[in-house]
Amino acid sequence: MRLPVVAIIGQTNAGKSSLFNRLVRKSQAIVAREEGTTRDNVMGRVDDRYVLIDTAGLKDAEDEFESHIQDQIEDAVEAADLILFAVDSTKYPNQDDKLIAKKALKSGKPTMLLLNKADMGDALPIEEFLRLGIKNHLTTSATTGLHINDLRDHIIKEIERLGFRAPNRDELAKDKADQPLKLALIGRPNVGKSSLFNTLAKKQQAVVANLAGTTRDVNRTTIRYKGRSIELLDTAGLRRPGKREVGIEKFSALRTLAAIEEADVCCLLVDSTEPHCKLDQSLAGEIIEAGKGIILVVTKTDLDNDGTDQILDTLTRDFNFIPFAPVVMTSSLTGKNATKIFELALNIDTARHAELKTSDLNRLLEDAVASHPPAGLKNTHPKLRYMVQTDTCPPWFVVYGSDLSLLHWSYKRYLERRLREAYDFGGTPIFFSFRNRD
Repeated sequence: MRLPVVAIIGQTNAGKSSLFNRLVRKSQAIVAREEGTTRDNVMGRVDDRYVLIDTAGLKDAEDEFESHIQDQIEDAVEAADLILFAVDSTKYPNQDDKLIAKKALKSGKPTMLLLNKADMGDALPIEEFLRLGIKNHLTTSATTGLHINDLRDHIIKEIERLGFRAPNRDELAKDKADQPLKLALIGRPNVGKSSLFNTLAKKQQAVVANLAGTTRDVNRTTIRYKGRSIELLDTAGLRRPGKREVGIEKFSALRTLAAIEEADVCCLLVDSTEPHCKLDQSLAGEIIEAGKGIILVVTKTDLDNDGTDQILDTLTRDFNFIPFAPVVMTSSLTGKNATKIFELALNIDTARHAELKTSDLNRLLEDAVASHPPAGLKNTHPKLRYMVQTDTCPPWFVVYGSDLSLLHWSYKRYLERRLREAYDFGGTPIFFSFRNRD
């Protein structure tokens, strides 16, 4: 069952992102006083009833970069079933507002005029905005929540009038059973995340430019691959904490870290044309600590002259703490190995959900201890009795025994290696806990 699409359009700094966050009931879109904060279309699902899109501010495209942003807005309006036109009620409508109103009315889609910031003392009379030709209007304030509930009711009534009904319990249960695999693209600024996002999505959804920090929000799209829904998350590039600018970039960094927590599998992008740095290793550590699947994606391989072997040697040295992470050489320009990322993501997701029998685990533990007994003190040695799996996503194993406080960390790594040799846990971290039986 297709969910209706509701798009918020308007000039920059009209409060579109604040309204978006009010409607989806969480701070998903970045909000700042600086104009043009939103660059990519941000999407959110509201109460399993409709999809809400927050667009960038409409204005004249001064360069190719701005042209890409405006194209995204046009696409959002084209895809929408209902249009919300937000204006700043403290400013007189100008020629740009009239142009936007004309575009909305010309689309033939139901359109509602939102007179935002109506709580401000200098808000203008409603009559000033009725000249835009949109009869259906509502005064709102995203800051105080003025008439937000009325807006929610209006949206529901309008989409029901368009023929969209509320999903029943069975449909919601089926929808939740088919939750998409979430695949996040993580990396430093300008490493090629948005280009790879567009290649994987097969369309120009993320704004791409040779400017570091082009993406600010988490950009999303869902595709189908071999019968499975995969939701792609394109995140803002993360710089070292000391290099992050106050304001929007700080919010973007938080969004990226939140995307890691939300994702099932993370693609850590490494630029083949630039030396790897500690931040790449730090990001890998964040992904592993969060218990997410990981794929090392080497980008811009069409521009690199060092050769695949040298790149792999460098990766092996720099990421020796995650030898289980698969490596993919890609080029967004040629589309090289793009589908391989999907194949690996599906395999990693299967490994993350794997549940092993306790009998098989105990057989493996017995063989591992027989081959290499754990060392201890002179008269006391750790004894490993049995092992069980307690969780998935990521797989978690608990080993019971006695005197386990004496167990050296290297032995824990030995058990992990034996487990990986016996079972396919490629691309996913696995965790161990050791508990004394008493």
